[in-house]
Amino acid sequence: MSRDCRALAAQCCYQVIDQGRSLSDVLPKAQLQLTNSLDKALLQEICYGVMRTLPQLEHVCARLMQKPLVKNFRVLQFLIYVGVYQLHFMRVPDHAAINATVDAARELKGQSLTRLINGVLRNVQRQPELFDFSQAGLAIQFCHPGWLISSLQTAYPDSWQSILNANQQKAPLWLRVNNQQITTEQFCAALADEQIAYSQPLAELPSAILLDSPTDVISLPGYQQGWFSVQDAAAQYAGWLLAPEADHRLLDACCAPGGKTSHLLELAPAAKLTALDKDPARLVRVRENLQRLNLSAEVRAADAADPDSWWDGLPFDRILLDVPCSATGVIRRHPDIRWLRKKSDIAPLVQLQQQILQQCWRLLAPGGKLLYATCSVLPAENQQQISQFLSNNADAALLPTAPPDSNDTDSTGQPGWQLLPGQLNRDGFYYALLQKAPQDNHAG
Repeated sequence: MSRDCRALAAQCCYQVIDQGRSLSDVLPKAQLQLTNSLDKALLQEICYGVMRTLPQLEHVCARLMQKPLVKNFRVLQFLIYVGVYQLHFMRVPDHAAINATVDAARELKGQSLTRLINGVLRNVQRQPELFDFSQAGLAIQFCHPGWLISSLQTAYPDSWQSILNANQQKAPLWLRVNNQQITTEQFCAALADEQIAYSQPLAELPSAILLDSPTDVISLPGYQQGWFSVQDAAAQYAGWLLAPEADHRLLDACCAPGGKTSHLLELAPAAKLTALDKDPARLVRVRENLQRLNLSAEVRAADAADPDSWWDGLPFDRILLDVPCSATGVIRRHPDIRWLRKKSDIAPLVQLQQQILQQCWRLLAPGGKLLYATCSVLPAENQQQISQFLSNNADAALLPTAPPDSNDTDSTGQPGWQLLPGQLNRDGFYYALLQKAPQDNHAG
């Protein structure tokens, strides 16, 4: 029997907020319990929406309930949020939203609370003024945790509000054409044949395609044949900046899920590429992606921060270092990040990034290039990290990154290239391209 998607949505949101699990982990498992593709899409829409608007949903419910539901009934508190989200933010008819949410309570063993849930939702329906947040705190107005708002205000005094607003938008769908399998022109013709509207807005990324509206990627032409990958334009700059060549030894040091790995191989299929990730489970997806795209690399479960445990001593010509980070640049794509990430996470992440960067620098050939990348907008992980590295490593030089006509950065005079969420429809991302000094011919 197919489950009720509102009950499943409540369970997913409960697992994320109260149990600290990621939406990208719990949502696909919940979707497997639904048979109808429309229900699967509705489940995703509700889960993403509740994650985006949680402080406002909590604020409204706090005014209509004496106290939030706890313990065995805690999942039903999230069901109420699911109902409120549908009533105010979706085009679900009010009676359908209320009745379906009350019915879902029965599936969640909340029979005794159906009158309460019905009452709360009918009050929400009757009192649209509950959604006036103009007098509420910033965390409620902008639907982000206070620590993150403060960090963004400090780092981007002129644009913190536009970053927060961009994070509330639905992420666009970007594709990257695999030019080893098909030309970009041929792929665009295939999209046109299927009447799929698209654009190619970035001259420096000719194989980056932006679809006008999100769609099921598996149904797009050439998915099984490996004609394209799904990858945000911001992430596609990694291959463009590193510019690998056929005779290069390449290292993708933190490779999962493999989007940038495959891009490097599409640009230089004859290059010898080693793809590492510390987590063997995440490498399954990397291998699947490479197989679908008909590309090959040496894929290894190993720790980039501990090269002595795996490195053969042969230096790499190019290294991609897409380090573990706060992911604060991709919140619109993963709206649960804002609730899963804590202020106390940042310092350990910065330390880990520093360690990986310093260790992998040893593996780079003289004259070689290393691209440091994060999907973060926090200067501690980005500009400050690179400034410190440059001051500690005399053999490191910073190369230009941003396209010549780019006005993406809010940190003029700071090292590297900071893309902010929403600019030109891209995710938030940071790049710094470092070159190791050539060997001194007079040494020794």
